[in-house]
Amino acid sequence: MKVTILGSGAYGIALALMLNENKCEITMWERFDDKVQELIKTRENKNVLPGVKIPENIKITSDLEESMKNSELIIIAIPAGFVDEVSASKGIEQDTCLFVDDVVKKYIKTRRIAVISGPSFAIDIAKYVPIGLTLSSKNKQTIKVCKKALENRNLKLRENNDIIGTEICGSIKNVIAIASGMIDGMGLPESTQAMFITESLHDIKELIKALGGDGKTILSFAGFGDLLLTCTSTKSRNFRFGKLIGEKKSKEEINEFINSTTIEGLYTLKSIHK
Repeated sequence: MKVTILGSGAYGIALALMLNENKCEITMWERFDDKVQELIKTRENKNVLPGVKIPENIKITSDLEESMKNSELIIIAIPAGFVDEVSASKGIEQDTCLFVDDVVKKYIKTRRIAVISGPSFAIDIAKYVPIGLTLSSKNKQTIKVCKKALENRNLKLRENNDIIGTEICGSIKNVIAIASGMIDGMGLPESTQAMFITESLHDIKELIKALGGDGKTILSFAGFGDLLLTCTSTKSRNFRFGKLIGEKKSKEEINEFINSTTIEGLYTLKSIHK
């Protein structure tokens, strides 16, 4: 199967490794030519996933049209804020309040869209440890194609047809993780953190139902699973960002973290407030 990955960040590379396990023909698109040359030379993105090598058989290019030619599956693995410029991307567009799948549908008239979301750090996927993700689509053939490309002995995909609920879980949990990090940074105990996460589950469930999704999705990998991981681990960029705030770090230190790190929750926070 020929697969295109849009984005050469940590998650894009991690998914490429899963696709490679399944013998897919993979092309990875990166926007900037100098970055493409660096990736081809080193076979590594040292900024986001140091030590993880990109297999030699994976093609890397900055030619968007060429990268997608004859592909059976296109995976969008870039930050949500950049999707409209160009869905492993998680978030809600700030100006329009559209979800990522809505942004894609503005330009591509298709119902063959799927969303993956769940408790997984890119580095863990790259280490080939057992991982579980929610795969959501309203199209059965799309579900079949995605499972064939991605699912293997290390990656389990649980399917549903609740794209809205899955996207809400995948984006809002990053906001909750910032607050959870703040709780940790303030020195409050795990008991307080557990109370907050449990209350957040109820809030997210109500939000899913209010926006037309299935409340049961909160119990999926994309819901409880991802919330549990992202809100308790220092591997989470959103959690670490919140922790800096809770510890009352200087404005300069916090801004430095913002400028050097992709914090999806900070982006989504403004959208969900709107």
